[in-house]
Amino acid sequence: MNITQSVKKAVTGEASVHNLHDLFVEGLKDIYYAENQLMKALKNMSEAASSAKLAKAFTHHRMETEGHISRLEQVFTQLDMEPEGKKCDAIEGLIAEGDDIIAETMEGTATRDAGLIFAAQAVEHYEKARYEALKSMASKLALTSCARLLGETLREEDHAAKLLTTMADDMDDDALTEDGTQEGSHTRGRQSRSSHASR
Repeated sequence: MNITQSVKKAVTGEASVHNLHDLFVEGLKDIYYAENQLMKALKNMSEAASSAKLAKAFTHHRMETEGHISRLEQVFTQLDMEPEGKKCDAIEGLIAEGDDIIAETMEGTATRDAGLIFAAQAVEHYEKARYEALKSMASKLALTSCARLLGETLREEDHAAKLLTTMADDMDDDALTEDGTQEGSHTRGRQSRSSHASR
């Protein structure tokens, strides 16, 4: 829906959000859609990473994301609703940014890994903001169990964000030493895979 359509709905009284509970449900649909889209995105990012540590972090968070989806489905159930997603332009844009980084950087480079972390951090900040807001709304609506489930996911998102920040420092330092050539990229890629295999 574009801005013109949104304004028209508001003017004609067709708005679907009338109270805090409605807003809470809309937010659930938004993040449910986002988490399901991230399942595929995290798989792509894991496969694109040259660092085994980063690939493992993406794979681990993908497993956590399955849990996030399950908790959201529990929240929907407690509201006597079927789980439903609503297209979220924000997460679509963030995922597209990650895809662009993969397309525009050379395979096997620390530069690509640094870019992947940059994109993942943006996603984590988005998710944290969404879960913080939803948890707050659930508490205000006296949906105690829902607030607890959302809080569990929020803690995992916060931990993932902190891990990415720690990893970013190392990746950025490695990226500074790259010469930006295809030969340099392939050399580092071979070294990276070799060192990972020996661990």
